Parts: sequence; structure tokens; C-alpha cells
Amino acid sequence: MAALTFGCFITTAFKDRSVSVDIHVSRVMLKNVDDFTGPRERSDLGFITFDLSADLKPIFDWNVKQLFLYLSAEYATKSNALNQVVLWDKIVLRGESTKLNLRDTKSKYFFFDDGNGLRANRNITLTLSWNVVPNAGILPLVIGAGHMSVTFPESYETTKSY
Repeated sequence: MAALTFGCFITTAFKDRSVSVDIHVSRVMLKNVDDFTGPRERSDLGFITFDLSADLKPIFDWNVKQLFLYLSAEYATKSNALNQVVLWDKIVLRGESTKLNLRDTKSKYFFFDDGNGLRANRNITLTLSWNVVPNAGILPLVIGAGHMSVTFPESYETTKSY
């Protein structure tokens, strides 16, 4: 049985699971809010509205149960050389629609920085990545072909809405 499972796994083990991804940001907003998780300081809270499109069909084959997709932001600040924040995620099961066509989507999770590293940051890179959950074999992490760099504003919003 193990040999059969390995034989099945090897038929898809080296398949390229990357596809083209189109990310567009339509709105960026920045607030400076009280941070209740640490010392009595204020931290940056970013809000991003984005469009996302990709055709995930080439990824699916007999050995793919589901994809775990996530949009992440990566950036550097004075205090941290690398910051990574997951902004949005979705699970796509086999048999569901494999075309992503999101418009004016707001981030699903808070985009907090542990300080003031978002203000006037000129190089925040958004990337769509996914884990392929197979029937048999390893769980590969794949980064989509296509990313978007965003510049955050130099001033904070004072309005209450997003």
C-alpha cells in the first residue's frame, strides 16, 4: 500500500503549481490608534481595499484536495528588517469555482504595525500565496506569479469610517 501511495504521489510531486496573479489596490488608509496589547503607546493601523484575480484551474489535478490561499503584506521598518502580515485568506475546495475575481475587497484581518512603521512606508509588497493540500504527499507552499507594491500615506486619517 505504501508503494502504491508513493507511486501516486510521484506523478504530481514535481508539478509547477504557480499561476499568474493580478493584484490591484484601489484604496489605502492609515490610522494611528491606541495599542492595548503593550505599553501605552499608539500604533499604525492600515486599511487596504484591493482587487484580486487569478485562474487557479491549472493547479488542480487528481492529487489536490484543496488550496489555502492568503494575501500577505511584507515590509521593512526601522525596528524590524522583515514584517509579514496576513490580510486575507480563503479555502478553495476541489469542485468549487477556480476563478478568483474579487473587486473592492477589504482586508479580512487587521493590518497592525507594532509602532509607526506604516506611515510613509513606500515599499509594502502584497503577495498572494497558497498551500496545496494533497491527497498524498507533501504540502507545498507556492507564491503566485505577480505582486503589488503599495505606498502608505504620510498623514493619518481622522475619520471614523473605512
